[in-house]
Amino acid sequence: MTIICNTADDYYFYGLYVCPDIDSVLYCLKSFLDEEKWWGIKGDTFNCLDMLKLYGYDPWFQLGDRDLALHIHRTRLLKEGLSLSEIINDACMRLNIKPHIIPMTDQKVTTMVFTDKGKLNFQEFWVREHANVKVFSVEFEGIKRAEPTQDVIDSIMESDAIIIGPSNPVTSIGPILEVKGIKTALERTQGIKIAISPIIGEKPLSGPAGQLMETQNLSVSPYAIAKIYSNFLDVLIIHSTDTGLVPQIEELGISVFSTNIIMKSLDDKITLAQEILRLIEEKTC
Repeated sequence: MTIICNTADDYYFYGLYVCPDIDSVLYCLKSFLDEEKWWGIKGDTFNCLDMLKLYGYDPWFQLGDRDLALHIHRTRLLKEGLSLSEIINDACMRLNIKPHIIPMTDQKVTTMVFTDKGKLNFQEFWVREHANVKVFSVEFEGIKRAEPTQDVIDSIMESDAIIIGPSNPVTSIGPILEVKGIKTALERTQGIKIAISPIIGEKPLSGPAGQLMETQNLSVSPYAIAKIYSNFLDVLIIHSTDTGLVPQIEELGISVFSTNIIMKSLDDKITLAQEILRLIEEKTC
């Protein structure tokens, strides 16, 4: 299994380079992830941040004491000239993580959200402001010069199946698709391409996806998800309550599979994963 991760949420906090999406994947695969907050390390403490307050810092971006180790390690290696891909490979080796985790690019890309409170990076928008701002537009700074590593392109072209998870299509999946060459690879690969809708009815399952989709003049619906991915997608998985949209989505040339996509428990996750694997087997046999 190869996982291509969004890096447009990456940012320097307290002088350390933090990769929220990559780190959550690493921690999840190592069974470190705090599954109540869905970020950071379970059982972590925040003594360092408490001390930073004494020096005048506003530690609105939470980094736990154990979590700091990865950011210190990564920042040191970046200063020594290693690429982000090399650093992730090093972390996977040290943590004995078998799946191949790849950043969408080794170049710096930053999601900027233009709001009534000014220009904010994604973490300021989502974590500090809790998305309680009016959003006008979203921009990926640095995206024009960003290139995927050969690993990214090879993994797409050589895969039997590509699964796009139910993540925010604007700021989680969007930056990946905007890296030059990735959409073309998705269009050309022979592997089946499946996406799980992050929208049920007219509401996102979580996060600011709906708010950000509206800034792109997109309806908040599974059909809009299908349109975003229509140039390459083979199958869209939607919730069982959204079957009325099947004819509309199929007109885009995309097959539809409906099931329960709300993952409240480990059993829900396993069931959905098994259904996706069966779907891949059916489509590729």
